[in-house]
Amino acid sequence: MSTSGATADPLAALGSLPGVADSVASVRKAVDRVYGHRIMRRRSNEITSEAALRGARGSAALSGADWALEEVRRRGDFSGDDEARVVGAALRLTAESGQLLSIWRQSPLRVLARLHLVAAAGHDTRVGRPRQAGEPVDEPLVELPLPDADEVAGRLDGLARLVVAGGSAPALVTAAVVHGELLALRPFGTHNGLVARAAERIVLIGSGLDPKSVCPAEVGHAEQGRSAYTAALDAYASGTPEGMAEWIAHCGRAIELGARESTAVCEALQRGAA
Repeated sequence: MSTSGATADPLAALGSLPGVADSVASVRKAVDRVYGHRIMRRRSNEITSEAALRGARGSAALSGADWALEEVRRRGDFSGDDEARVVGAALRLTAESGQLLSIWRQSPLRVLARLHLVAAAGHDTRVGRPRQAGEPVDEPLVELPLPDADEVAGRLDGLARLVVAGGSAPALVTAAVVHGELLALRPFGTHNGLVARAAERIVLIGSGLDPKSVCPAEVGHAEQGRSAYTAALDAYASGTPEGMAEWIAHCGRAIELGARESTAVCEALQRGAA
């Protein structure tokens, strides 16, 4: 998403695209349903913990490590093979995201560097910094043309300025743009998908839409499938109003599906407590 020559609040302008207001309203309704559940009043910490686990599993699945939830829950060592390391990275990022909220609004680039450091955890010598000219990127899921290092630097700076400036855009719109832009840019040598989804999580929590982090969008992205995810990302990368609206709607559905997952967890806990 280019920000040069844009209006004072380009993200707010995206909120007026066809269908986006409906997506925003639908997401709000789904989130409110979880927060209004009687179990949330007594056991919200349990719902948050379970949502974190399921969100990490979903994010890892989109990065090629599609493990059963119970395997993620059971496993204690994630250092074995490539898939195990992906799952471990997703779990670490989910745990780290909540610690970075206060920094995000002041220095999003610092947060992104920290997220990459946490994700790479000794498996990438280029941790915590955007890639430089000529450096390769390992992100097999995303097949979009790779922007060069200068374009990455400029667009990251523009994204950071939008985050710091704030504005009136709905949380869904901001989260979708942050997520889509990071995936399209792939600013790091590795783990870009995991970092992009963690950044989306941070926006949703910090915006107040999902302050307890009980509506894991990663669950919904995974449930919609990798092909739908990449098709929606292609639409985002097109830069057209229709493409942007399609990506925002896709992210909205992901949040709704994450909310539905946590509602089901609430219902299961309620039945167990009855």
